[in-house]
Amino acid sequence: MTTFDIATRTNKLYINGEWQESQSGETIKITSPYLHEVIGEVQAITREEVDKAITFAHEAQKDWAKASIQERATYLYKWAEELVRMQDEIADIIMKEVGKSKKDATNEVLRTADFIRYTIEEAQHMQGESMRGDSFPGGSKSKIAIVDRVPLGVVLAISPFNYPVNLSAAKIAPALMAGNAVIFKPATQGALSGTKMIEALDKAGLPKGLVNLVTGKGSVIGDYIVEHKGINMISFTGGTNTGSHLAKKAAMIPLVLELGGKDPGIVREDADLNLAAKQIISGAFSYSGQRCTAIKRVLVHDNVADKLIGLLKEEIERLPVGSPENGSTVVPLISNKSADFVEELITDAIDKGAKLVTGNIREQNLIYPTLLDHVTGDMKVAWEEPFGPVLPIIRVSSDEEAINLTNESEYGLQASIFTKDINKAFSIASKIEVGSVQINGRTERGPDHFPFIGVKGSGMGVQGIRKSIESMTREKVTILNLSE
Repeated sequence: MTTFDIATRTNKLYINGEWQESQSGETIKITSPYLHEVIGEVQAITREEVDKAITFAHEAQKDWAKASIQERATYLYKWAEELVRMQDEIADIIMKEVGKSKKDATNEVLRTADFIRYTIEEAQHMQGESMRGDSFPGGSKSKIAIVDRVPLGVVLAISPFNYPVNLSAAKIAPALMAGNAVIFKPATQGALSGTKMIEALDKAGLPKGLVNLVTGKGSVIGDYIVEHKGINMISFTGGTNTGSHLAKKAAMIPLVLELGGKDPGIVREDADLNLAAKQIISGAFSYSGQRCTAIKRVLVHDNVADKLIGLLKEEIERLPVGSPENGSTVVPLISNKSADFVEELITDAIDKGAKLVTGNIREQNLIYPTLLDHVTGDMKVAWEEPFGPVLPIIRVSSDEEAINLTNESEYGLQASIFTKDINKAFSIASKIEVGSVQINGRTERGPDHFPFIGVKGSGMGVQGIRKSIESMTREKVTILNLSE
């Protein structure tokens, strides 16, 4: 069977190594955010099919757990090769489905192949350890502990729309190399890209049942799959509200959550303003700011605020705006609902006294890059994550004020600090409540082997290739008792 019905543009489920239509007889239409037309459909799976997928996964995982690291690596190397071979086809789907430029979409596919290869190599170099009993006071030389890592079982991987291939493979590859099976639930807007990525994995000859693709309506299978007794671990990337709901439903199942952010760019009085402006613009507006790690507010010292804003305005007005097919940086947002939310934040700020420097133009779900000055704490845009191309400027009079504003946020993903004083940079970094701090650079994910951490409302657990493998395994201790 094939993944796709050409006549109806309907994608199929992938369960137990077979492409199939759902018993529900229902599909979900996927509309392109910039073409404004239906570009494909995905299956609306039933709960009974979820049960089957999880059962198949458990059966396949038993043998997979026994396979050597080298055996697992063989399949994943082939997967990476298939992704590279299919890069143009997959990138075209990513562009049409989520509105990312062809160049960025292609880079995402190639980055994913690199991610898979590095995951294989990292898994090959992860070793267990042994511990001597007599290294503890009063311990016995006759006891030796062998500490191994063993798979958790079946991992539920739930991915977001904005990196529909990379952030999906970032869950699937570590899970497989750790010896787990996977239930993969892509974001609905992103499911076409995710399906094509699984097609590449299927071409690699992965044993049946190890990875099962489920798509469907959240109202039908959302909570059901999260609460399912057959799920042994959940890795989720998405919004903070959804992540919080998921954590409550998951009860005692191990979780890694990568959620939202309100990443600040802190600009000190001594900063290289040209560098800061370029990094802030790239961090704030690439892919229309639809990144959890986008710079979402600037906390700038009042003495240099006017100059920085002038530089930012120049950079913003040079940004290409429009269709991703033209390589635009600022593209239509993923939906009209998202555009409505961003527009509401801008309107609220202006109504409360913020100064519009540039932008605030809307064409359907395309919002032009918008810069707001004199943003204050009573404005929603100072605190809420827009996931769109709007950048609020908050003027501060000291490092302490910038630190306090950063820490008052419900989020704690990343922050950027721009300064020529490295001692001050480290001093500020030590005081702000975020998972990662970038010094003189934009907030961003990666390199992918670095630990990636969200605190407070930005998540729980640690990602990054080695950390992801560890999160999908548990330690198991075998104690050898020697005769004296």
